[in-house]
Amino acid sequence: MVAHRLTLVTGAATLVLILFGGLVTNTGSALAVPDWPTTFGHNMFLYPWSQMVGGVFYEHSHRLLGSLVGLLTLALAAVLWRPGGLLRALGLVAVAAVVVQGVLGGLRVVLLADLLAIVHACLAQAFFALICVIALLTSPAARGRAAPVEPATLRLAVVTAALVYLQAAFGALLTHAGWLELHLTGALAVYVVAPVATAPLRRSGDPVAAPMSRALLALLGVQLLLGAGSLVVRHAPAALPAADFSALALPGAHRVAGSLIVGVAAVLAVRVAGVARGVRGVAAAPSLTAVSGAR
Repeated sequence: MVAHRLTLVTGAATLVLILFGGLVTNTGSALAVPDWPTTFGHNMFLYPWSQMVGGVFYEHSHRLLGSLVGLLTLALAAVLWRPGGLLRALGLVAVAAVVVQGVLGGLRVVLLADLLAIVHACLAQAFFALICVIALLTSPAARGRAAPVEPATLRLAVVTAALVYLQAAFGALLTHAGWLELHLTGALAVYVVAPVATAPLRRSGDPVAAPMSRALLALLGVQLLLGAGSLVVRHAPAALPAADFSALALPGAHRVAGSLIVGVAAVLAVRVAGVARGVRGVAAAPSLTAVSGAR
């Protein structure tokens, strides 16, 4: 389906954008380009590639990738307009979010406000989660027979998604304000609740919830290793082998894995919520049928 494939492309581009956003911060390149929406007085899209060196490469690439995600989101909203209903509404919300995100990123440069950088990072995670939910709703797998769930399972799935997103916000506070203790506390909460929440779903046989539950636990395992590695690189008393590369690669991978965890947790919560309401799949049949026809 066109809608589903376009959503996957938008999600992949958003992940790359989040990665470059982290690189902008980790390399200290946030203010490498001092003006916005221009780039050193040039039209952003006409800035010479030959001058994209050092911090300018990271910052300007981030802007260009943001523009690409914006264009993909507009195209996605246009495709989702036809089926109407929930999908149309989500497409419009995605457009509004990507516009606000772009403005926040620009104002961060103009106003030099760290608070805007934190909000910018948090909205990026929410936007990616939204794209993941749209991918679920436009997926053929969403129309598969759903396994029944208990109300307690739904509550735990929603709590897990909320905790995971809050932990991503704590990650932004760590990056921009140094709140390590808060981030570690959030991690502890996630690692306690997520295995309990996913236990019944892993055994449910649901074509969406079961594999998503297993994927969530696998990602949490990878994330734990990446987080520990990032802390070692950040606080090591002596230089480590390939320290410069590790100082960028480990936090970057940690941020991308965190985004995937946010997206998977959101998909899982939406799937379980749809099942708990007795809906076959997650979205209304007319909307899915209409999207399926958009080939």
